[in-house]
Amino acid sequence: MSLDDAAVRASGLEEIAPHLQTAQRSVAALGIDPETFVPRFYRTLFGYAPGLRSLFPLAMETQHSRFGRALVHVITHLDEPSTLIGFLAQLGRDHRKFDVRDEHYAVVGQALLVALADTGGAAWTDEVARAWAHTYAFLAGSMQAGARSDPGPAWWGATVVGHERVERDLAVVRVRTDEPFVYRAGQYVTVETPQHPRLWRALSPAVAPDRSGELEFHVRAIGYGSVSRGIVASARPGDRWRIGPPMGALDRAVVPGRELLMIGGGTGISPIRALVEQLERAGGRPERAVVFYGARDWDSLHALDGLRRTSYRNPWLDVVPVVEEPPAVPGPLVGRLADVVTGFGSWADCEVVVSGSPAMITATIRALRVAGASLDQIHYDPFVTD
Repeated sequence: MSLDDAAVRASGLEEIAPHLQTAQRSVAALGIDPETFVPRFYRTLFGYAPGLRSLFPLAMETQHSRFGRALVHVITHLDEPSTLIGFLAQLGRDHRKFDVRDEHYAVVGQALLVALADTGGAAWTDEVARAWAHTYAFLAGSMQAGARSDPGPAWWGATVVGHERVERDLAVVRVRTDEPFVYRAGQYVTVETPQHPRLWRALSPAVAPDRSGELEFHVRAIGYGSVSRGIVASARPGDRWRIGPPMGALDRAVVPGRELLMIGGGTGISPIRALVEQLERAGGRPERAVVFYGARDWDSLHALDGLRRTSYRNPWLDVVPVVEEPPAVPGPLVGRLADVVTGFGSWADCEVVVSGSPAMITATIRALRVAGASLDQIHYDPFVTD
């Protein structure tokens, strides 16, 4: 079956749902492990279309990780396609910055199906092949629709206007976009810096939108030669950045009259800080909000003072610091962030925001599910920190 035929037949969610469910059930039999499947997919893609290689960075490790997390996120939610449409539309809008065109989607789809067939072997039956053809048509169609629906630019030019190194491996960076940049508190963007061209990194603004037109990012250096390390060590006022479209929807966790639990690890506190700022400024607050803010040690809780000052002004907000290494003086709770949070109960009666590294997000969601929380009440972004 061609992808075009599948796209025609996959015009409605009710019609495509059985195919998505078949694709989801086939994952175990096909042996899809992101660690091995993602490199196989890219080898297949560049074999079919060598010209596409120039759209990607020279070092593909971050791209492999990002695609793998997106793949896991999509597979996990194939049984709830309506929840994927917004996510896929945002991906489509964001991919415009790579100059992705409609014809690229067909090549990617063929490479994906071939890589799946090579991975699955005898498990790649006609039924499974049809299901994945329909599934990709749904994914690609949702992304293309999102790209076409956005009249705004594919990216915004921006200038670094401030760089403060608050720790050896942590910097607060402020940038001002050339044109107005509209985003919601809790969203994230991707940035390209002059130190690492063609390598986009996801960052969350740590402030709510305001009239200044500035974005503030809290960036911790991770890994040798990474984009984050280049930002912390080398970014300077006057540097020119490119900012991709805003993505994510953590603000949907804010439901007036319903309790809100926000769990932030490390610089994952940034979108939570922006949400709290927006709630204080604009109202529409939940009945009660609790922020668990975790880090390795006491000195690494760089945003704690500001969050605590906000809590002193607002009786609806509680801030709980958590560290893994016991401090010299009493103060924070001690332990793994996920364990400390679930030690207070299941949190089954509130909306939950989880923000941090991929490993932290995975561990926290798993702990919350074991404690009794449902996946429907947990809000997170699949690939904010690389």
